[in-house]
Amino acid sequence: MSTNPLQGAQFVLAAHRIDQLPADEGAEVAFAGRSNAGKSSALNALTGHKGLARTSKTPGRTQQMVAFSLPSTVQGEMSQAMETRLIDLPGYGYAKVPESLREHWRQEIDNYLHQRRSLRGVVLIVDIRHPLKEFDRTMLEFCFGTLLPCHVLMTKADKLSRNQASQALATLRKQLDASTPVTAQVFSAAEGTGVEEARAKVMAFLKGEVSEEK
Repeated sequence: MSTNPLQGAQFVLAAHRIDQLPADEGAEVAFAGRSNAGKSSALNALTGHKGLARTSKTPGRTQQMVAFSLPSTVQGEMSQAMETRLIDLPGYGYAKVPESLREHWRQEIDNYLHQRRSLRGVVLIVDIRHPLKEFDRTMLEFCFGTLLPCHVLMTKADKLSRNQASQALATLRKQLDASTPVTAQVFSAAEGTGVEEARAKVMAFLKGEVSEEK
């Protein structure tokens, strides 16, 4: 098994506003998804750190933007190692929070996506058993419009047969515009399905490498 380039990720801070995030320099990849899609489990599987992102049977526990630093050796323009991060965006959908807080996060996520210069790509977490939700489509449309690379992890693949998972992936790929920088894969944190492929995609984003493959 190859060395995990995301191993050693460490919690830095949790921010209520984008101006509380780490300095906007280096490179970072954001993880977005509905509250029950398995985002925390995916982050833990990718970093090889079971307790990095909190998992809970109560969806919507992530109600802040959480920054994790990486011990990355990604090279910047001056051939020096850049600071690299993963940003866990607030889970969206099921969280039992006041409408005012939901609106706050809608605005902050929008601000983050539009203003964060160090953002190199988005990993969108969706439950493979369900069709795309409004939030998922909104994220994809943003990536389409700004040409921001996006990689979709179709999580909880262990809940389906291999044939069902392949069909779900094929259906999603048909929905993706061929001219957009969006890729997709099947993923299971529980069984480790697709973990190395997803790690490679995150590293490619941090290095500024965009694949043409869907």
